[in-house]
Amino acid sequence: MLRNVLLAAFAMLFIGCTSNVIVTTPKKLPAVYEDVNETHQQKNSVTIALFRLENYTDTPRAGMRASNILEGILKAKGYKVVSYVNDKTYSLKKAAKKAKDDNAKYFIYGGVSEWRYKTGIDGEPAVSIQVSLYKTKNKKLVWSATGSDSDWGNGSIGTTAQDLLMEMVER
Repeated sequence: MLRNVLLAAFAMLFIGCTSNVIVTTPKKLPAVYEDVNETHQQKNSVTIALFRLENYTDTPRAGMRASNILEGILKAKGYKVVSYVNDKTYSLKKAAKKAKDDNAKYFIYGGVSEWRYKTGIDGEPAVSIQVSLYKTKNKKLVWSATGSDSDWGNGSIGTTAQDLLMEMVER
């Protein structure tokens, strides 16, 4: 009995040291793969123009870093990505025009509001990211997700951000 209580307390302590909060719109990202029947999937061509996420942190290039991770995740999931990660940040209006010029059906726009290691003994990584997908034709919001995550002191910002972005994209 005492052993079970100690294991439960340890599990609560373990779970309590990391936190993750994600809020998304009801709709998901457009599907790349659709089931045609039970044995076959059809791949849709979904082109997304990805713009550098705005950096609202004190960490230099945090928006570029998060955008680069997001680009890799989208490509791994089968999306065609037109990348503007190395460009300056665009206004929403200019991003929509640029995406239209490149015939991208959608474009991604957003920001990074936290990208740091917390102060203290362990220096835990903490990230907060907001990403929105707009339809290029009319700048209508299709999908949006906002997430924050932190990890143990032995975790890195890169792995914490990648885990967060992967979870955001899958919701």
